[in-house]
Amino acid sequence: MSAETFTTAMFLITAVIAAGVLINAVFPVVYTMAGTFQSATHESDQRLRTDFKIVTTFANSTTANVWMKNIGSQRIPNSDILRSDVFCGPSNNYGRVSDWTFTIFDLNGNNDWDPGETLQISVRPPSMPAKGNLVYFQFILPDGIWRSIEFNVS
Repeated sequence: MSAETFTTAMFLITAVIAAGVLINAVFPVVYTMAGTFQSATHESDQRLRTDFKIVTTFANSTTANVWMKNIGSQRIPNSDILRSDVFCGPSNNYGRVSDWTFTIFDLNGNNDWDPGETLQISVRPPSMPAKGNLVYFQFILPDGIWRSIEFNVS
């Protein structure tokens, strides 16, 4: 009878040690996966809530102006606008432009592009198409949300 008790005790101790080893091996993986899923979910949520629409455009022989409305529910910080990419030029020969400025028609004075506010981008691409031809414009936020349009030069 004492041999059975000893064997049962050994099996119980082995099972407890095995469970501890398994928990120590699996818990960090589960914790890391949970963090990854949480990060991916937060990123997806940000992208879904960030949205803007090009509302009007104007271009002459040197400058293109584009007005965009923040129609999402997410505030777009001024720093994100500064880190954005702007592409502009003739529709068959456009490129990334570094000579652009922006104005936020800021309703609450916080210097960010809030929902319902309008952003004006003024671009001076290296070349502009002649009057009556199409100019291409694309605005890309740092998180990858983008809008583009082609419009006539006046």
